[in-house]
Amino acid sequence: MKRKPLAASARSIPYGSSPLLTSATPAWRSRFIVAMLALGFVGLAGRAAYVQVIGNDFFQRQGEVRYARTLELPASRGRILDRNGMILATSVVAQSVWADPEDVDRDHPRLAEAARLLGMPLAELRRRLEVGERNFVWIKRQVDEPIARQVQALGIKGLYLRKEYKRQYPQGEAVAHVVGFTNVEDRGQEGVELAFDRTLSGRPGSRRVIKDRLGRIVEDVRDVVPPVDGKDLQLSIDAKVQFFAYQRLKEAVQQHNARSGSAVVLDAQTGEVLALANYPSFNPNDRRGLTGEQLRNRALTDSFEPGSTMKPFIAALALDKGLVTPETPIPTAPGRLQMAGFTISDVHPYGVLTVAEVIQKSSNVGTVKMAMQLPPRDMWEAYAQAGFGHKPEVPFPGATSGRLRAYKTWRPIEQATMSYGYSLSVSLLQLAQAYTVFARDGDRVPLTLLRTEQPVPGVRVYRPETAHAVRRMLQMAAGPGGTAQLAQTVGYSVGGKTGTARKQEGRGYAARKYRSFFVGLAPIEQPRVVIAVMVDEPSNGVIYGGAVAAPVFSDVAQQTLRLLGVQPDMRVQPQIVAHAIEEEPV
Repeated sequence: MKRKPLAASARSIPYGSSPLLTSATPAWRSRFIVAMLALGFVGLAGRAAYVQVIGNDFFQRQGEVRYARTLELPASRGRILDRNGMILATSVVAQSVWADPEDVDRDHPRLAEAARLLGMPLAELRRRLEVGERNFVWIKRQVDEPIARQVQALGIKGLYLRKEYKRQYPQGEAVAHVVGFTNVEDRGQEGVELAFDRTLSGRPGSRRVIKDRLGRIVEDVRDVVPPVDGKDLQLSIDAKVQFFAYQRLKEAVQQHNARSGSAVVLDAQTGEVLALANYPSFNPNDRRGLTGEQLRNRALTDSFEPGSTMKPFIAALALDKGLVTPETPIPTAPGRLQMAGFTISDVHPYGVLTVAEVIQKSSNVGTVKMAMQLPPRDMWEAYAQAGFGHKPEVPFPGATSGRLRAYKTWRPIEQATMSYGYSLSVSLLQLAQAYTVFARDGDRVPLTLLRTEQPVPGVRVYRPETAHAVRRMLQMAAGPGGTAQLAQTVGYSVGGKTGTARKQEGRGYAARKYRSFFVGLAPIEQPRVVIAVMVDEPSNGVIYGGAVAAPVFSDVAQQTLRLLGVQPDMRVQPQIVAHAIEEEPV
C-alpha cells in the first residue's frame, strides 16, 4: 500500500475537529491583556517623567560622577623667613601617586617594580588596590619628582600622579622647635607652622573637567578657580644667632652629660625673640621615629623652679620701696637661718654683706632677710608684673604660664623660699622676659616672634634708678668675686645671675638632680640683648650655673652682639678666673 506524506496528511485535518481551536475565548481576557499593556506604558511614561523631570538632579549627578571631576588646585603655602630674609621653611612641588582600584591589574608584571620605587612591600601595594566601593585611593603622598616620573613611565593602567606641595626646612634641627612642621595635608602641626597656619596656608582653587574612561581629561566644563597662595611670614628669629645658640647649647649638654638644654635670646629694645633653641632636637625634614623628648619645646612648655635667678627681683623691690640701698649692710653670719623647722644656708659663711654683695655672692640668707621685710602682696605684685604666673604674649602652642600662687595662701617659710626661687615655677622664656625690666630701666617689654623695627612701650615694674642699681649688682655677679665670672665676654661688659636648683621628684627633691641656669644682659650700660640658658641634669661632676650655663651665655652674647653690629664697650679682655664662687642649691 502506498502511504501519503505526513505534511499532506496534517493539512487534510478539518479545523472544526480540534476542541482547542473551536472553544470560545472569554471577552475579559483580551481586555485584561490590553489593560496590562496600557498600565505598563503608563508606568514607563511615569518613570521617564521622574527621571527626566522630578528626579533629574539626582540622576544628573550620578551621571556626572562617572565622567566629570572637580580637581583641587593646591595653593602653595607661604614661606617662613628669618629677620634677614633667610628661608626657614618653603614649599616645593611634589607628586603624589594615586590609583583607581577598578582599573589596576593587581597581577601586572611591573607592579613589583612600582612597589620598589615607592619604598613599600608589594603586598602592601596590592592591599591598597583591593577593589571596594572606592574609585580613588592614595598610594603614596609627596613622592620626589624623579621617583614619580619613573613610576609613571612603567605604564601601569590605573596609576596616576597628582601635583601637591611638600614642605622643606633648610635650617634643619637648629630651628626645628621654632618653625615646627606640617602634616601630609600641608596643615601646621607644631611651632610657627601651627600658630600662624591660617596666614601661611592660603586657599586652594578648583577645576571642573570631563574625563574619559581611562582617566584622561577631555574637556573643561567650568571656569578655573585659581588658588590663592599663602602669605610669607618674616620672624624675629635671626638664623645665624639661632644656629650658634643651638650648637653651643648642644656642646654644653654633651660636655656635662646632661639630659637637655634650652637657650633664649631676646632683643631688649624691641622684645623680638632672636633665638629659641632646644637640645635634643629633631630634623623636620625626616620625622620618622620621633619621641616626645625631641618634639617638646622646653623653653616654652616646661616650667621649673628658677632658683637664685629670682634674687635680683627681691633686691630691686626692697630698693624700690626704700627699705635698703645698695650699700645697706645685712648680717648673714653664721651662714644659716632657722625658719619653721627648716634651715636656710649659704655655701660659705660670709658675715656682713651689703645688698650689692648679697647678689654678687648669691647669699640665700641675705635675700631672705630682705624678703621678710616686704609685705607678701608687694612681693606677689612685683613677680606678677615681671610676667611670672602669666602666659607669655607669643602665640605659640603649648606655652606655659608657670605657677605663682595667690599671696594670701603664703606661709612665712614659703615667702622666704620664693625669694630665692623655690615654691614657684616659670618657663625659660618667662625668665628671660622678666630680666628685660633690668635691661630697659624698669620696664618689662612684650615679646614677639615677628620682626619689628621700633622699640615698643613696656610695663613699668621698677623705677629707672632701681633698674640701674640692680644692673650694677648683676655686673658684680659676673665679675671678680662673683658667681658667674665665666659669663664674661671679649669686648663687651656683661651682667647676670646664676641659679642652681634641685629638681622636684614626687613631693620632695631628688638628691643628685639639678638644673643649672644663667640669665644675663649685655652691654651693661645700654643692654641690647637678654640671654637665658638652662641645662637640665648635668651629671659630669659640675652642677653650678656659673660653670655650666654661664659659658654658653658668654659665647652666645659675644656672637649675637657682633652680628647685631653693637660696638664693643671694653678695650681689653676681662680677667676670667678658673673658679667662681657658687650659690648653694637648697
